[in-house]
Amino acid sequence: MTDRKKEILALSQSVLKEKGYAATSVRDIAKALEMEPASLYSHFKSKEDILQLTCFGMADKFELAIKEVNDIYFNAEEKLRMVIKLHVEILTRNLDSSLIFIRDWRNLTGTSLEKFTAKRNVYEEGFREIVQTGINEGIFNDTDKKFAALTILSSVNWIVEWYQPDGNLDAKQIADKLSTFILSGLKKQTV
Repeated sequence: MTDRKKEILALSQSVLKEKGYAATSVRDIAKALEMEPASLYSHFKSKEDILQLTCFGMADKFELAIKEVNDIYFNAEEKLRMVIKLHVEILTRNLDSSLIFIRDWRNLTGTSLEKFTAKRNVYEEGFREIVQTGINEGIFNDTDKKFAALTILSSVNWIVEWYQPDGNLDAKQIADKLSTFILSGLKKQTV
């Protein structure tokens, strides 16, 4: 992707983040970019093309992170802390992309939606694998792995709604607090 196309994509994501995918037209994006819609079409086939690039770009980063964590780290607590840290870093690195990814992926259509859903399932399965590892190690309560994975993901994904880059907590601090809080619910209580 050329630098110009990356720039146009980033500006387009900013518009989509503000108005939402469904409420934004190609004309809205072009107007915000101070270009003609035909010029925008010379960079992207459609509005969904922008959505696909955004969603799949984010999904690829998450998929790489969970694979790396499950391949490298050994115990479940360490794995969970690391994957939450990476997840928060990915989300906070580009809030426009993150908000579109979290809110608007359902607007993908056809095979794009199927492929994206498959990627989400792979990522969720990586969290279930970590929870199962913790159960097998005897450090996590025997729990519904799917429910645990969805609860963890809901917790970490929610930060896109409130995170401020210049706020009181940086990404690392947020990841540490979330990890500690989540682990307090998963870990077996020692007497």
